[in-house]
Amino acid sequence: MAGLNLRFTEEELDSLRQRAEAEGRSMQSFAHDAVMTAINERARLFNEAAAHVLRASEELNRRLA
Repeated sequence: MAGLNLRFTEEELDSLRQRAEAEGRSMQSFAHDAVMTAINERARLFNEAAAHVLRASEELNRRLA
Protein backbone atom coordinates (compact mmCIF):
# COMPACT_ATOMS: atom_id res chain seq x y z
CA MET A 1 0.00 0.00 0.00
CA ALA A 2 1.30 3.45 -0.88
CA GLY A 3 2.05 5.95 1.85
CA LEU A 4 2.06 9.71 2.24
CA ASN A 5 4.00 11.92 4.63
CA LEU A 6 2.15 14.97 5.93
CA ARG A 7 3.54 17.94 7.80
CA PHE A 8 1.60 19.58 10.62
CA THR A 9 2.32 22.46 12.96
CA GLU A 10 2.60 21.45 16.60
CA GLU A 11 -0.87 22.89 17.23
CA GLU A 12 -2.36 20.94 14.31
CA LEU A 13 -0.69 17.75 15.44
CA ASP A 14 -1.96 18.25 18.99
CA SER A 15 -5.50 18.77 17.65
CA LEU A 16 -5.22 15.65 15.52
CA ARG A 17 -3.94 13.64 18.46
CA GLN A 18 -6.75 14.86 20.73
CA ARG A 19 -9.50 14.13 18.19
CA ALA A 20 -8.14 10.68 17.42
CA GLU A 21 -7.82 9.86 21.12
CA ALA A 22 -11.36 11.12 21.77
CA GLU A 23 -12.64 8.64 19.19
CA GLY A 24 -10.38 5.84 20.41
CA ARG A 25 -8.54 5.69 17.11
CA SER A 26 -5.01 6.05 15.86
CA MET A 27 -3.97 9.35 14.35
CA GLN A 28 -3.23 7.54 11.08
CA SER A 29 -6.72 6.03 10.90
CA PHE A 30 -8.37 9.32 11.84
CA ALA A 31 -6.36 11.31 9.26
CA HIS A 32 -6.99 8.71 6.55
CA ASP A 33 -10.74 8.79 7.10
CA ALA A 34 -10.78 12.61 7.21
CA VAL A 35 -9.03 12.80 3.85
CA MET A 36 -11.31 10.19 2.28
CA THR A 37 -14.38 12.00 3.61
CA ALA A 38 -13.16 15.25 2.03
CA ILE A 39 -12.52 13.50 -1.30
CA ASN A 40 -15.91 11.82 -1.29
CA GLU A 41 -17.68 15.05 -0.33
CA ARG A 42 -16.10 16.94 -3.24
CA ALA A 43 -17.15 14.17 -5.63
CA ARG A 44 -20.69 14.24 -4.22
CA LEU A 45 -20.93 18.01 -4.59
CA PHE A 46 -19.63 17.83 -8.17
CA ASN A 47 -22.13 15.11 -9.10
CA GLU A 48 -24.95 17.06 -7.47
CA ALA A 49 -24.02 20.22 -9.39
CA ALA A 50 -23.73 18.32 -12.67
CA ALA A 51 -27.16 16.75 -12.16
CA HIS A 52 -28.61 20.20 -11.43
CA VAL A 53 -27.13 21.66 -14.62
CA LEU A 54 -28.45 18.74 -16.66
CA ARG A 55 -31.94 19.16 -15.21
CA ALA A 56 -31.88 22.94 -15.72
CA SER A 57 -30.77 22.66 -19.34
CA GLU A 58 -32.85 19.60 -20.24
CA GLU A 59 -35.39 21.52 -22.32
CA LEU A 60 -32.74 23.51 -24.18
CA ASN A 61 -30.77 20.34 -24.92
CA ARG A 62 -33.93 18.66 -26.19
CA ARG A 63 -34.64 21.55 -28.57
CA LEU A 64 -31.05 21.63 -29.81
CA ALA A 65 -30.97 17.89 -30.52
